[in-house]
Amino acid sequence: MLSRKFADMDRLRHRALIAGALGVAGCLVGAILNPTQFYYSYLLAFVFWLGITLGSLALLMIQHLSGGAWGFVIRRPLEAATRLLPLMAVLVVPLFIGMRALYPWARPDVVAADVVLQSKRLYLNVPFFVLRTFVYFAAWMALAWFLNRWSAEQDERGEEPAGHKMRALSGGGLVLYVLTMTFASVDWLMSLEPHWFSTIFSVIVIGGQGLSGLAAAIVVLAALSHEKPVAEVATPARFHDLGNLLLAFLMLWAYFSFSQFLIIWSGNLPEEIPWYVHRIQNSWQWISLVLVIFHFAVPFALLLSRRTKRVSGTLVKVAIAILVMRIVELYWIIAPERFPEGVHVHWLDVAAPIAIGGFWVSLFVREIKSRPLLPRYGDEGAYELEVHALADH
Repeated sequence: MLSRKFADMDRLRHRALIAGALGVAGCLVGAILNPTQFYYSYLLAFVFWLGITLGSLALLMIQHLSGGAWGFVIRRPLEAATRLLPLMAVLVVPLFIGMRALYPWARPDVVAADVVLQSKRLYLNVPFFVLRTFVYFAAWMALAWFLNRWSAEQDERGEEPAGHKMRALSGGGLVLYVLTMTFASVDWLMSLEPHWFSTIFSVIVIGGQGLSGLAAAIVVLAALSHEKPVAEVATPARFHDLGNLLLAFLMLWAYFSFSQFLIIWSGNLPEEIPWYVHRIQNSWQWISLVLVIFHFAVPFALLLSRRTKRVSGTLVKVAIAILVMRIVELYWIIAPERFPEGVHVHWLDVAAPIAIGGFWVSLFVREIKSRPLLPRYGDEGAYELEVHALADH
């Protein structure tokens, strides 16, 4: 018989499916009425949900390398999220279909009239773009497959040798993730304005993915915190650890975001500065201000408080707010290329994230229920030892 919490999860799964179906219906209508807007909105939704998925993969590898009880309590949500990479691989197909609507370098007439785009044609061309995307997803799915397989083996056979294999893979896997995501961020986001470039941009995207993945994991852990055996390990001390890590990722994202702005603004080069000019003029300046206040200043101030981090309900609110701001930041990155004259929020900007998110959440619930909520073995030893260790805090 399902517990009340698992019954709630089933209801969440069904509601997410319904929301996803309604979102897809809205997207189909939007794709017919306004194809260009659909592809921009779809890119926003795709990058957001992929950010949570890949952020979870990166955190999982960090946990295998560093150890610690903070990762023990969220390992299952992280693993469940990584198993959704095949879904995201399928969902990348509409971006291939809409490449000409999204990217100037994919339109031959534009390239023919632009010397800069002609010089970048060796890299920015349709066949190579598609090939690179396949390589990215192949690498990410391979990492997720082995980590999940070995985690299941660890539950059955003990800490070693599966634990050693996961640590060994995670070292090289993190390097591979950073390398592939560096190119992917250029392909999917930076090349929307192909005259612009920044060597820090990919680091900002990667930091944002880590922030998204951790915020989502905190929300899931809090939702399961009354369900045994999670209730025995989801202590205030663990939420405090996760809150500290969330603060660290927030500061990392803010540091690199400000560094990029400062370097480009002080350099004042004609090929770099227009990207920011589009985003701090007209009504876009208010979105910039919202990001400064609600994506950094307010969460930063709240996460400095020990009480905020130890009370799961409060920490979850901060995590949800950060996830909302992640969508706002991605909108701020993507939309000004289409609407440089000012903010223009289309209803597809809401429908597309709901469409992808509904199916993502539904499959995530299925995956989180498919395995025990806690791994049997952690870096501190067996689960029973972990419970006793946490009980001392």
